[in-house]
Amino acid sequence: MEYHQYQSFIYKYALLIAHLLLLVNSNIIVFIIEKMEFLGYMSPLNYNHLFYFYAVATEGSITKASARLNLTPQTISGQLTSFEEKIGAKLFDRKGKTLHLSEMGQLIYSYAEEIFQLGDEVTHILKRRDPAQWHTFTVGITEVIPKVLAHQLLSPVLQMSERVRLICQEGDQSSLLADLSINKIDCLLTDQPLQLGSHVKAYNHLLVESGFTFFATETLLKSTSKEFPQCLSDFPWLMQGKKSAVRMRLSSWLEKHNISPNIVAEFDDSALMKAFGQAGFGVFSSPTLIEKYVVDKYDVKIIGRAEEIKEQYYIITPERRLKHPAIIEIVNGIK
Repeated sequence: MEYHQYQSFIYKYALLIAHLLLLVNSNIIVFIIEKMEFLGYMSPLNYNHLFYFYAVATEGSITKASARLNLTPQTISGQLTSFEEKIGAKLFDRKGKTLHLSEMGQLIYSYAEEIFQLGDEVTHILKRRDPAQWHTFTVGITEVIPKVLAHQLLSPVLQMSERVRLICQEGDQSSLLADLSINKIDCLLTDQPLQLGSHVKAYNHLLVESGFTFFATETLLKSTSKEFPQCLSDFPWLMQGKKSAVRMRLSSWLEKHNISPNIVAEFDDSALMKAFGQAGFGVFSSPTLIEKYVVDKYDVKIIGRAEEIKEQYYIITPERRLKHPAIIEIVNGIK
């Protein structure tokens, strides 16, 4: 092994040991990192600074972080200043005695959190003496996916014989695709397939498709005597937001049946739309796959169904051929 390779190996091993000792004694981490700096193993990023920053951001103040780490507030404040000077950016917006993460601080904190949480996981596994005890499976879920449908699709993961820790992260499609491209998530659950020519190297896998069902409260239904679907013109409408892939198909279907919806509100969050529907503010639609849940949960009535409106749900993965055991379990759970 070449000398520089040996140095890199020692550095990575020492850093792993530091993570393992995180819950035992944070001062040991500082000692190891300082020795690594002295021996010349340190990378351009100072993990000593990163650890102090993470502690302050997690605790919410320098005072609380200093109590946790058994260090003086002046020491931690000085380390934060050094860190900011080294990276050339402010990590906190200081408003009086209150610290708020800056935009750069939020970005760095997300990576620091992942680093130190992985250390916690390894510590936990070693304490249980079972290295194969847990596997983390991180799924990105777009905001427009109904929560109950996401639950139905993902629940088989927690029923696997192999122990899996499921982590669900919600966001918009572009942000989640960016996370997928750098392996921050394992897959993406969405209603919109990845388009041809996308800069992200990933693949679409169709999970399931569903028609649409229309709902309203019993009181609202009594306000019209027309049959479905013409009755839909008489109701105020709660509509999916423009982020939803089904919005255009739903609008086309309404136009085809000469229905002019009186849209009083639009929602990216499907659960919020249903809550407004439950309160009687308007008619709303949802995938037929979950209509029984919607009726029971929100105490609404079914007005009618439109099978020709197809909502498709995909899982987007980095691989064309599915390999991850949890993703295979999700796909098999549909069949």
